Amino acid sequence: MREVLYYTAVANDAKSAVPHDRQNANQQFDARPPELSRWRRMQIPVIAWAVYWVVRLIGPTLRVEYVGVQNAVQIRDAGEAAIGTFWHRCIFSAIWVWRKRGIVVLNTVNFDGQWTRRVIEKLGFGTAQGSSSRGAIEGLTIMASRLEEGKHVALTIDGPRGPRYVAKPGAVILARRTGKPVSVFHIALQRAHTFEKSWDLFQLPYPFSRAVMLVAPPIRVPVDADSEIVHQKQKEIQAALERVRDVAESWFGLSEDERENLREEWSDRTT
Repeated sequence: MREVLYYTAVANDAKSAVPHDRQNANQQFDARPPELSRWRRMQIPVIAWAVYWVVRLIGPTLRVEYVGVQNAVQIRDAGEAAIGTFWHRCIFSAIWVWRKRGIVVLNTVNFDGQWTRRVIEKLGFGTAQGSSSRGAIEGLTIMASRLEEGKHVALTIDGPRGPRYVAKPGAVILARRTGKPVSVFHIALQRAHTFEKSWDLFQLPYPFSRAVMLVAPPIRVPVDADSEIVHQKQKEIQAALERVRDVAESWFGLSEDERENLREEWSDRTT
């Protein structure tokens, strides 16, 4: 609770800190990257190149089913920008599904973030540099500016280091500050390698795997929300993230009749 209130207050104070024309989606703002050795700097383009081509080779083979997609379509049809939120576990699938849309992603400034940035920008994303520990407010300020310009943004909401499946307050901050809806989704894979020792249980899909993406109804935070409503909305976002995760992750263990019932149920989930 204290963390939510703290970040909400800081974000509110920063509301007019940065003019729209001062930053662009790929600018690092004030979140300076850490000093790296020459060896680490040399690794960045090599890793970025390798990961990019893994995504480009596996991505086109995925067979993705979209459930609850009308919840994303209604935002688009209303001409609104949205705040996409998802767990770090499904980041590989997410960057493939949402590629080439100019979505601005909050990206860390550490070593991993520097090669990740190159990969996602090649796939048609913008980046705002920040993290939960370095440049968080600066990164969110850039994302708020991009939202006000009509661009979609996205956050791996339990990243960059966890704890796994615990939503951080970035989405509720942005929603309160801009009045834009939060769009929650999860992508599950039928066949994938799970990195059991990673904090996020990251999944790398096997080629030609089936996948399912569940999209929850949009969540809105009033721009004049007080601390109680902010806390309430944070819990709502957490619950929605858990719901789409649980349904998606169980999808391929269900019978076709059970999946059809869920398709019908989620086709009605518009509020």
